[in-house]
Amino acid sequence: MKAAIKPRINMKERTKLEEVIPLDTPFILTVSPASACNLKCAFCPTGDRHLMRSTDRFMGLMEYSLFTKIIDDLEYFPQKIKVLMLVNDGEPFLNKNLDSMVRYAKRSNNVPFIETTTNGILMTSDRVGGLIDAGIDKINISIYGMDSATYKDFAKSDVDFDIILANIKWLYENKGNTEIVIKIPKELLATNATVENFYEMFGDYCDRVFVENSSQMWPDFDVSKRMNVDFTEGLWGHQIEEKLVCPNIFYALTINANGEVSACYVDWARALLVGDVKVQNLNEIWNSKEFNNLRIQHLSGNRNKNLVCKKCNQPQHCSLDNLDPYKDELLTKLVNKI
Repeated sequence: MKAAIKPRINMKERTKLEEVIPLDTPFILTVSPASACNLKCAFCPTGDRHLMRSTDRFMGLMEYSLFTKIIDDLEYFPQKIKVLMLVNDGEPFLNKNLDSMVRYAKRSNNVPFIETTTNGILMTSDRVGGLIDAGIDKINISIYGMDSATYKDFAKSDVDFDIILANIKWLYENKGNTEIVIKIPKELLATNATVENFYEMFGDYCDRVFVENSSQMWPDFDVSKRMNVDFTEGLWGHQIEEKLVCPNIFYALTINANGEVSACYVDWARALLVGDVKVQNLNEIWNSKEFNNLRIQHLSGNRNKNLVCKKCNQPQHCSLDNLDPYKDELLTKLVNKI
C-alpha cells in the first residue's frame, strides 16, 4: 500500500494555542462554496431535507464575486492565514466556480495552503483537473460505502460506485503536487476484514488513508440516535473529555455560502452568527464585539449559558486542543487586547 494510515489533520507538532491566542489573524479560514449537498447522509444536518426546509437557512452556491471579496479582505489582517478550507456544510463540487476560486486565492498571495473535502461523486476528470491546474494543495475524499448498495442505504442516494473509484484512480495518477486523502466512517466498516478491504481498495490511490469515527458534534442534531450508535471515542480516535472552552472560536473563522459568518463551522442552523462579509471586512468581524463576547463567555466558564454552545459537542468529539487549564490567563489577555 502506497498511502500512509494517517488522518487528514496533523496530530503532531501542533501549535499550542494557549501560547499564541488571542490571535490578530485566524489560522484557518473556512469558506463554503455550497451550502447544499447531493447526498442525504444520516450524520449530517444538510442531508436532512425536511430539517433544512424547517429553517430559513440559505441553501445554494456562493457567488464568485463574493468569494473574491473575501480573499481581498485578507489584506486587512496583519498576517497571512495558514489554511483556506473550501468546504463547510455542503458539497463544494456543486459550485462550478470551484477551480476559479482556488486560482484567485492562489494568485492573491495571501493564501499559502488550500484544501477541500468532497464526497467524490461530481469529481470528474474535467472538474478535478481544473482544481489541480489551479494549484489546490489537498483534496480530502469522503467515502460512504464500498459499493453502490451501501451508498443507497447510508446516503439515501443512487451512486455508481465504480465511477467514483475510477475518478479517484484518475485523480491520483494526475495529481501533480496535490495531496490526496481518503477517509471513511468506521461505522460503515463492520469488521477488521472490511477495514483491510478498505485499505486494499484505496491505499494505492492516495497519500493518506484513514478510518474516522462519526461524531456527535452538531447542536440540536442527535447523530447517535440517527445512526443508532454509541460514541466512545472522538472523531480521530482520541479520548472524549468535557471542555468548558471551545478552541475553534479562537483560531478559525467560518463564512457561509451567502456571506453570513458563523462563530463555528458546526453552526448548521445559522444560530451563532457574528457578522456578514457582504457588508463588513473579515478583520472587523474577527475582532467584533459579538465574537469577542462569545470568547469571553467561554473563557469565563459560562459556555453552557449559550443556548447553542451548550448543545454542541464539537470541543469534546472533534478538537484535540484543551484550553480549560489556561482559561483565566487567556481571559485576562483577551480583555486587555480589547
